[in-house]
Amino acid sequence: MKRRLVTQAMAAAWAGSALPGLAAPAPAAGAGGEKILRYAFQVAETGFDPAQISDIYSRICTAHIFDSMLGYDYLARPFKLRPLVAEAMPEVSEDFRTFTFKLRPGIFFADDPAFKGKPRELVAEDFVFSFKRIYDPKLKSPGLPSLENEGIVGLRELNAEAVKSGRFDYDRKVEGLQALDRYTLRVHLREARPRHLYRWASRDILGALAREVVEAYGDRIMDHPVGTGPFRLAEWRRSSRIVLVKNPGYREHFYDAEPNVDDAEGQALVQRFKGRRLPMIDKVEVAIIEQSQPRFLSFINGEQNFLERLPTEFADQAVPKGRIAPNLAKQGIKAHRVPGADVTLLVFNIEDPVVGGYTPEKVALRRAMILGNDVGLEIRTVWRGQAIPAQTIVPPLTEGYRADVRTESGLYDPARARALLDLYGYVDRNGDGWREQPDGSPLVIEFSTQSDQLSRSRDELWKKGLDALGIKMVLKTAQWPENLKSVRSGKFMVWRVGSSADTPDGHGALERAYGGSIGKGNLARFKLEAFDEIYQRMKMLPSGPERQALFDKSAQIMTAYAPYRLAVHRILTDLSYDAVSGYRRPPFSLDWWQYVDVDASVKGKSA
Repeated sequence: MKRRLVTQAMAAAWAGSALPGLAAPAPAAGAGGEKILRYAFQVAETGFDPAQISDIYSRICTAHIFDSMLGYDYLARPFKLRPLVAEAMPEVSEDFRTFTFKLRPGIFFADDPAFKGKPRELVAEDFVFSFKRIYDPKLKSPGLPSLENEGIVGLRELNAEAVKSGRFDYDRKVEGLQALDRYTLRVHLREARPRHLYRWASRDILGALAREVVEAYGDRIMDHPVGTGPFRLAEWRRSSRIVLVKNPGYREHFYDAEPNVDDAEGQALVQRFKGRRLPMIDKVEVAIIEQSQPRFLSFINGEQNFLERLPTEFADQAVPKGRIAPNLAKQGIKAHRVPGADVTLLVFNIEDPVVGGYTPEKVALRRAMILGNDVGLEIRTVWRGQAIPAQTIVPPLTEGYRADVRTESGLYDPARARALLDLYGYVDRNGDGWREQPDGSPLVIEFSTQSDQLSRSRDELWKKGLDALGIKMVLKTAQWPENLKSVRSGKFMVWRVGSSADTPDGHGALERAYGGSIGKGNLARFKLEAFDEIYQRMKMLPSGPERQALFDKSAQIMTAYAPYRLAVHRILTDLSYDAVSGYRRPPFSLDWWQYVDVDASVKGKSA
């Protein structure tokens, strides 16, 4: 079942505000003492082709199936790039335009019928093919804007020819992406990109695929991921259950990390696990439980041994004042609490005739709705203090983020909001209590949303704020993947989404307003020449004060035009039973399963 049912006894146990003194029943150990990590995604996956996915839950899976050239040190904070399938860090030219990678020999893809019974080694040409796929117009890859921003010479032209001819030529050589020999890859860029190497650590989106696998499965490639990573897909019931197992042909890869000297937790983990062969567990079983209460109870009831992102409505009970509740600690439950490199956004469709547009009255409507939305109340009641107000779209922990900046996005001023609406002609003309548009037509905000408890709680606050302004709102409920599809095609008015950084560079967050990414990363479909110029210029600048000044200027433009309502940066809390050891949420990467261990012998705290 997609959603687990809550029994009367379980519901009754959680009816009060205090945590019950329930002991979790012993979760069943895996057959033969298998080490199994069990947890639940709160949103359904869409598939497992790195070139075609954008949602974080599908990307979590692909990050463990595929390999990129580089990766992030699991314990270093804030981050450190390391070779993954590369032999060493690449050679980089002084002008930051040419990058030469040496691939480590002897890395093989997981066995698959597409290989006709023969072992298939990972070679440099696999990265050439995989990166070209992002440019194939038939795939409509969400990863294209980010990769195109890097400016690999020749790929843009290859894409343009395919758009014109209707056929993408995978065999055509391009200057900027060449396999010089079996294990050497050279990348040449149109312009300087001082932070280009971050892209080579995106194994969830830019992991290497084998061409014969893609050709064998064709349109079914979303269902048949075959990579060189630590896990492989063993079972998939769409929107219900995902099972990944340890890749039996995974290369010799051993636990090694370099935590900061003053990082006590990191130092303890590297002392415990250094030298262990990865992955340390046998299997990962993922359920899809969209409703937060059943998802939380499945963990408390011992059906899961890990809880990714504690539902905020249980934060006061589970982690009062940021510490694990005593009765949960007695059950062997630990809390892992870190700031998230993310931001939650309310997306206005700038092409919509009601909320979109660049004229003063349209901008005033969006800014008024933002000023009438009480984010402070949302943090207190919905997030239970597990968030901070977002002043700009740039997430914490990334370059460009400033904790000291304050913008209109952080204000709650309903009086000013009403004055803006009155000034620009959004008034109640017929006396029914609701404002009309300046031309007298109805003003109704259609809000796309999901049915989960967190969405409902935030919807209520948003509606309460609009009601107070005299603006009518109606809800349009669908599943998250369906809403995402509608938003990408521009068939929506307002939607809410969370956005997480996948590199340490905050420039990626600005793609949300870059005109060249409309229909992809730019969900608001916002286009402004002044912003686009800043966005393009920032790509070539080295890190420093000049680049930071452009981050600040971009924030001013987004505040002025309001294509998004910037809501909060979340504080993320994960829970685990004590038999799950070694977990630490990575700031930018999505792969971590291979770095944790599960003690299947610890009864009641393992499976």
